[in-house]
Amino acid sequence: MEETLYNINIERSVLNSIIFEPSQFEDVESKLQVDDFYLPAHQEIYTAMTDLHREDQPIDEEFIKKRLNAKKRFDEAVLLDILSSNPISNTLAYVNEIKDKAIKRKLLTLTTEIKRVTMEEDLPSSEVIDVVEKKLYEITQSNKNDDFKSSKTVTYDTMEYIKEMKARGNTVLVGVDTGFAELNKMTTGFGKGDLVIIAARPAMGKTSFALNIVLNQIVLGKGVAFFSLEMPAEQLMLRLLSAHTSIFLQKLRVGDLNDEEWSRLNGSLDMMNNAKLFVDDGGSININQLRSKLRKLKSQHPEIEMAVIDYIQIMSSAGRGDRQAEVSEISRGLKMLARELGMPIIALSQLNRGLEGRNDKRPMLSDIRESGAIEQDADIILFVYRDDVYLYKEEKEREKAAKADGKEFNSTYIEKEEEEAEIIIGKQRNGPTGHVKLVFQKKLTRFVDGPAFGGVEISYENVQNTDARMEINNESISFPTI
Repeated sequence: MEETLYNINIERSVLNSIIFEPSQFEDVESKLQVDDFYLPAHQEIYTAMTDLHREDQPIDEEFIKKRLNAKKRFDEAVLLDILSSNPISNTLAYVNEIKDKAIKRKLLTLTTEIKRVTMEEDLPSSEVIDVVEKKLYEITQSNKNDDFKSSKTVTYDTMEYIKEMKARGNTVLVGVDTGFAELNKMTTGFGKGDLVIIAARPAMGKTSFALNIVLNQIVLGKGVAFFSLEMPAEQLMLRLLSAHTSIFLQKLRVGDLNDEEWSRLNGSLDMMNNAKLFVDDGGSININQLRSKLRKLKSQHPEIEMAVIDYIQIMSSAGRGDRQAEVSEISRGLKMLARELGMPIIALSQLNRGLEGRNDKRPMLSDIRESGAIEQDADIILFVYRDDVYLYKEEKEREKAAKADGKEFNSTYIEKEEEEAEIIIGKQRNGPTGHVKLVFQKKLTRFVDGPAFGGVEISYENVQNTDARMEINNESISFPTI
């Protein structure tokens, strides 16, 4: 059976094709990994070709022989077999055949792994499923991560990264655009594989802040997965529409719109209907289920560039134990998943109420519930803080106390439609900490840049529709024309 899972002649033909036409190598390398070749000697030759290409050396018989002799891995008979292979005209078809057989070999190995973890190891079924899904995802994505990377490989990849950044014109933005100028400047965007924690006390606007980042990604035509464990998808959409159209959220909720607002809403609905947004609002999910769903979604929709979980304390772990251990498992699981999928995962988090007993109520890392694991695993921790929330609360408490004493109460508090807000960068693994000043527009549940950055708002008039769709719990939805 195993003999059908490789073809030595096809491997020889592809290597022969590269030697006689080295310009094909980049196309071949984009599809084939070293271990896609079955014969170890072919793996050695392909590795030599890769090294020569990275060093801008000729990929020919003499240089390959020299490179392999230096490693004492040269097999003259194997190279002669390759050179004497029949020339081929359609290299890509042969490359695809090698890849197909390599995937089948990996699947065969996976069946052995399934048997081992199922029969020989005392693992819960949920962990067995997670092992299988992770391996299967790696196979289907043709993951190029080897067990170890040599210093030469890391150096080369790093230099390619620096060149890419230079080609961008030395822009401050490297990762996912948050939509906020100063925050982009301080973080350079959320990087691939980052676990980003957005934490706040209730009513501070952490969900609104996350949705503002989501809206910016939608406007840019990027894909987003949103796991809403607390709020129905329709409520999320109302907030997105309010922020996008500048129509007050309460007016959208009751449908109290004038003709001009209906027109704006229709324009926004057209954009949202084509957005690459996928929402899961099932309400209850554990880390294994989330991993499974996100891997599947990413596999089906590679355009997904960011995931959001609202919020981490509502999630459950697959095992049983104390809550701190569960949160530790969830936090570590999210970080590993972000790296595996190569995209930032934003997880919202609650803060302990103990901070409200301090004079300065600005959050600190120790205020995060079950903070140890989250603080350790997160690459970036952002706190959302609005002083007016506490000023309003204190005013209400004074009013209540006055009424209890039978005294007249004259309020001096003036409720604002726009309030100052701070995004406190409590931790950043690869950058500075500090404060970012924003403005919170209460009736739109929208954060915008402060005056120093022009207070730029998102305009639906500048949005172009993208060829995609919106899904809620894997079901396509369409918005009616109003």
